[in-house]
Amino acid sequence: MIQKIATVTGAARGIGLATTKLFLANGWQVVLIDRDEAELQAASAQLPGTLAVCCDVSVPEQVDAMVATVLAHFGRIDALVNNAGVAIFQPLDQTDFNAWRTVMATNLDGVFLCSQAVLPALKQSRGAIVNIASISGLRASTLRVAYGTSKAAVIHLTKQFAIELGDYGVRVNCVSPGPVKTKLAEAVHSPEIIQAYYDGIPLGRSATEGDIAEAIVFLCSDKAGFITGQMLAVDGGFDASGIGLPALRASRG
Repeated sequence: MIQKIATVTGAARGIGLATTKLFLANGWQVVLIDRDEAELQAASAQLPGTLAVCCDVSVPEQVDAMVATVLAHFGRIDALVNNAGVAIFQPLDQTDFNAWRTVMATNLDGVFLCSQAVLPALKQSRGAIVNIASISGLRASTLRVAYGTSKAAVIHLTKQFAIELGDYGVRVNCVSPGPVKTKLAEAVHSPEIIQAYYDGIPLGRSATEGDIAEAIVFLCSDKAGFITGQMLAVDGGFDASGIGLPALRASRG
């Protein structure tokens, strides 16, 4: 049986780390990619069957070197999870061009660069790409002029990749998490904002990192063998809800 290899960016923590652990539980070997070398090495050291490669996904030369390292070590790549991302939440009139480019460089350029770099290997393995966008790419919100736009672009880039790569048997899909209970979310969202999210989520809670990982690993697996070009919102129904949910809940007592 062929040992499948997944490469996960932004893997030192959060959704990326949870996804790594789930891949391992499903019999894959995993390459952890992150630019925080200390945290990356610490995470990998606890996870047999992983390879840690320090890489800033926004730098083309580092991405090329990363892919070369992966192929030299494992000889193949079966899945790429483009999870690395940064968030700068500011009003439009306070978002300068440096902030805009910082967000775009990782969230959008990184997806393009990593996908293009692994493409020859994925053509050989007839593998899969899963891009991590966000509910902010579907629903506009305050303070997200750069972040939300970058994630909307990732959703469309997913479709572009899918139609070009289908003839090679390479599937490309996208997961758009809604609110997720992570350290980053707790750092950038006030308790009032978190409660406001809950008020608009039919399932009434944030996702766990494991909830998102389950969707990612499924889309990389053979079980999703006829799914490509799709965006899956793992959001507890948040994108489907309108303005009446809090009132409905209040009426129920």
